[in-house]
Amino acid sequence: MNKFMLLKFKNIICFTLLIGLFSFQKPTGKNYEKLKDGVLVNLSTKSAGAPRAVKVRVVADNIIHVSATPEENFDQEPSLMVLENKGAAPKWQLQEKGKTLVLSTNKLRAEVSAETGAVTFYDKNGKKLLQENNQGQKVFVPVKLDNSQSYQLHQGFNVAADEAFYGLGQHQAGLMNYRDWQVDLTQYNSVAVVPFLVSSKNYGILWDNYSITKFGDVRPYRQLSALKLYGKDQQPSGLTATYAFDLNTGKAPIVRQEQEISYEFLEDQTEYPAGYKLEGGLMTWEGFLESDASGVHRFEMPSSGYVKVWIDGKLLLDRWREAWNPGLSVFKHELKKGQKHAFKLEWNPDGNVSYLALRYLPPIPAADLNKIAFSSEAGDILNYYFVHGQNMDEVISGYRQLTGKAQVMPKWAMGFWQSRERYKTQQELLDVVKEFRKRKIGLDNIVQDWSYWKEDQWGSQEFDETRFPDPKGMIKEVHDQNAHFMISTWPKFYEGIEAYKAFDEKGLLYKTSIKEQIRDWIGQGYVSTFYDAFNPEGRKLFWKLLDEKLYHLDIDAWWQDASEPDILSNASIPHRKALMNPTYLGPATKYFNAYVLQHNKGIYEGQRSSNPKDRVFILTRSAFGGLQRYGAATWSGDIAATFEEMGRQIPAGLNFSLSGLPYWTTDIGGFFVENKYDRGPMTPAAQEEWRELNTRWYQYGTFTPLYRSHGQFPFREVFNIAPEDHKAYQSIVYYNKLRYRLMPYIYSLTGKVYHENGTIMRPLVMDFSADKNVQNIGDQFLFGPSLLVNPVYEKGATKRNLYLPANTGWYNLYDGTYQQGGRQISADAPYERMPLFVKEGSILPFGPEIQYTTEKPAETIMLYVYGGKDAQFELYEDENTNYNYEQGKFSTIPITYNEATKTLTVGKRQGEFNGMLKNRTFHVVFVQPGKSKAMDFDAKPDATIVYNGEAKSVKLK
Repeated sequence: MNKFMLLKFKNIICFTLLIGLFSFQKPTGKNYEKLKDGVLVNLSTKSAGAPRAVKVRVVADNIIHVSATPEENFDQEPSLMVLENKGAAPKWQLQEKGKTLVLSTNKLRAEVSAETGAVTFYDKNGKKLLQENNQGQKVFVPVKLDNSQSYQLHQGFNVAADEAFYGLGQHQAGLMNYRDWQVDLTQYNSVAVVPFLVSSKNYGILWDNYSITKFGDVRPYRQLSALKLYGKDQQPSGLTATYAFDLNTGKAPIVRQEQEISYEFLEDQTEYPAGYKLEGGLMTWEGFLESDASGVHRFEMPSSGYVKVWIDGKLLLDRWREAWNPGLSVFKHELKKGQKHAFKLEWNPDGNVSYLALRYLPPIPAADLNKIAFSSEAGDILNYYFVHGQNMDEVISGYRQLTGKAQVMPKWAMGFWQSRERYKTQQELLDVVKEFRKRKIGLDNIVQDWSYWKEDQWGSQEFDETRFPDPKGMIKEVHDQNAHFMISTWPKFYEGIEAYKAFDEKGLLYKTSIKEQIRDWIGQGYVSTFYDAFNPEGRKLFWKLLDEKLYHLDIDAWWQDASEPDILSNASIPHRKALMNPTYLGPATKYFNAYVLQHNKGIYEGQRSSNPKDRVFILTRSAFGGLQRYGAATWSGDIAATFEEMGRQIPAGLNFSLSGLPYWTTDIGGFFVENKYDRGPMTPAAQEEWRELNTRWYQYGTFTPLYRSHGQFPFREVFNIAPEDHKAYQSIVYYNKLRYRLMPYIYSLTGKVYHENGTIMRPLVMDFSADKNVQNIGDQFLFGPSLLVNPVYEKGATKRNLYLPANTGWYNLYDGTYQQGGRQISADAPYERMPLFVKEGSILPFGPEIQYTTEKPAETIMLYVYGGKDAQFELYEDENTNYNYEQGKFSTIPITYNEATKTLTVGKRQGEFNGMLKNRTFHVVFVQPGKSKAMDFDAKPDATIVYNGEAKSVKLK
């Protein structure tokens, strides 16, 4: 080979090697970009519906923000829920490990697949907490909203087999743990949506989306027609539906075969058989169900009136709900593939318009048993925050770090509120306040509900002078009797009134209901609409109206009704969207759930600008993420006055608390009543049942964050429920006095809400997470750190089965007897008393007997110390009604008990404020295992501490 050929050969080899190098060498370009607070991963989209980019941001040591887009660029609008992070940037690190990007803080680790963008979360020790997994589901599905492009969103997660799920606002199907169920996040009268999920594994997910969302098992519910249905004759032609007329008509029933039960909305009321009238009627569906799958089937039933459901002869549902306001029920039953299961549904509509539907979900596929998901109707990007904590308190604290602190409520708001639907005259309201003072029953707030205006002037925010001739004088008289005055306002305006015109001329009203000329139920019926609270100008004008028409009368607090918004009750979801479309921010579908947040924002900001001194207090009939930062509390809506409905309030309120919103209340006694209570004179039996229901509800309501009675006729004042010598009256007054005695304890809890992101009404899973027995308990809770509350919600019950959590002991509050936890007991529950226990290692401060929260300073406090373990409590005080605590004007007194030395120490006071009590006396009562002492406010103390702000200790025996 000559030199030329040798050189040519070498060149060919080199060229070949170079081609090989370029062909097989891993590309050096990266598909991610490090940001100042996280990482942006650009993905090679392989399928329709997958994200094109995922952004993972470190918000705090324990909070990670994940967002994804199907577009080339992130166009991220400011969140309505989440506040701008103004805190110090946390320290974090980014590492590249193969095809995984790892973001680490000192408390948390997030791993992001550089190929798919899927995120997995771990604690600092490397324990897996949560993993994204959509299992083939599309994350983004394009949807057209009006003239804009948006996406339906889906995000699935793998979870642990023993995990439980809570929060998500207030839902009234009776569930505590949402595991394996679907939760419908749609605002509705008695459903309050807060898209914050809390896991028993001590993490939370804040789903930052405003549209209607499903959580959990998000498969669409199926109509009964998806099952094989048989009639009573076992022929496969559908269920046998019998529409019986009111017996007085003498008409024969209408009988037909039906494949579906679907009378859920106003629009469905025309679907009944021709000529059928609901009033006085009774409907039954009977036959057999056959499924093509074996396993647990879950059923969902929105209903009103009286309804009962049996499958295989087992009664699965028996409830009543007022005809005009259906509520949701869920139940489950195991069906076997190919087997006929006897079915019967009996419905008494109890009105001339009523609502009923029944749907089901087949068994969860094996691949989805350890999976949860969020599925939303609309959003431009997928957006959620992962919050981790050592316990649920830290998780809730993370939620408030993201969405805002909850204020210290004015002290008077923690006392008793009296309300009814409604005080019709000025004198009627004043007479109630006078009667409370005459009887020396505690009262801090009187509430004027709706319709104080002239009949045709809804939205005027003006009193009808014929019934309320001197509103300012009326409120002054309330104040002179050391009570406060709350008033109901709605974001609703009758067509043509002056307030309507002021909003209309600026284009601040939703106009669909005006175009459709929808009339409400008042008098002849009036056409109305709501203002657009998403519009900043609308919020300012609404506050201006309240300020000029009402606030100058010295109103203390605001009741914001129908804030879902409820423009037309029981309209179908598409119709409800049309009624509030478009919003200032965009299509109603995209912003459907967030109206309440914006509406209350305007009132809070408006009052604080008009009067920076006094604390805002708002009670509203809905909720959303971030509502707590606007001085707002939520009540559970227009619920039914039944024992069964009372039982549903307990898990509803507990899950609301776990959603991060600390202030919640329910209508003590229930809002709407059955005919036996308000159609003419009650029978003796009905009257005694009514008294018992109210007694049990008042007992429970004493230990909710806000203590408030409200409802339609019969009147709800204790002296209208029963005479003084009746045990109902005596029990209600007993708990009223106990609530006021506990005011040092209760007001200290409100201080912790603001200063430590605390939670007042505490599901057992918060404090006893290691005890797996508490995961599904939704009818017991802790009120603050020490009091175990066990409401009685069964008619005629004089015993209450309950669970005492493990790894601690429990004292009976009333007699001081002690027993170990970790077991079920049957506790005494006589008519007059609800079982109450105190956790071992507790300090309970009791103040003087008072009739309103500021009647007298707590110069003398009885400290009940419950030994067996170390104990601590921090007594909090401030100026009661202003915002000076935000500038540090408050005091705390640490109180500790050491079990080993039997020493109680009242520590050095920290902080100060105007009017602070500098000297006081603590009378100490020491309760120990085997040495019970009854709760007695006249008891001889075991020790007395005269306190001047410096630390003092005493030995207890």
